Amino acid sequence: MMTTLEPRDVPPRLATGAFILNSGLGKLKADEEMAQGVHGMACIAYPFLKKIEAKRFTRLLGLSEMTVGGTLLCPFVPTRLAGLVLTGFSSGLLGLYLRVPGMREPGSLRPTQNGTPLAKDSWMLAIGLGFLSAGTHWAGAGASRCPWRRSRG
Repeated sequence: MMTTLEPRDVPPRLATGAFILNSGLGKLKADEEMAQGVHGMACIAYPFLKKIEAKRFTRLLGLSEMTVGGTLLCPFVPTRLAGLVLTGFSSGLLGLYLRVPGMREPGSLRPTQNGTPLAKDSWMLAIGLGFLSAGTHWAGAGASRCPWRRSRG
């Protein structure tokens, strides 16, 4: 069943989609130094990525970001599908924050100065999870999306 885009979903889809799309476009223009930095950090969190050449990895990451951003920006893509894409993508990015040394204060989830840019991926994960729940309703007799609108039986 295709659901229409809810007005409440438009602002977070626009903001997140534009942010990710812009990031992807930037990575397509990456020079060798930037590609080495992006790839090096990714390899710390995900060692299997060492098999991919840095420039190629950065280009693939950029294309992936453009795809995720475009998915969020396209109004005909159902919000739940956009949420699935965003949740998967942001989970991978949040893995960098959790696995790369120096991103968090010791023994804590609180970001260090260097970790703050990566900690922002937590809000993208939260938005994705919220989109995944699009179209669901509270369970219970007479329940509605708004508690003050419950039917009186």
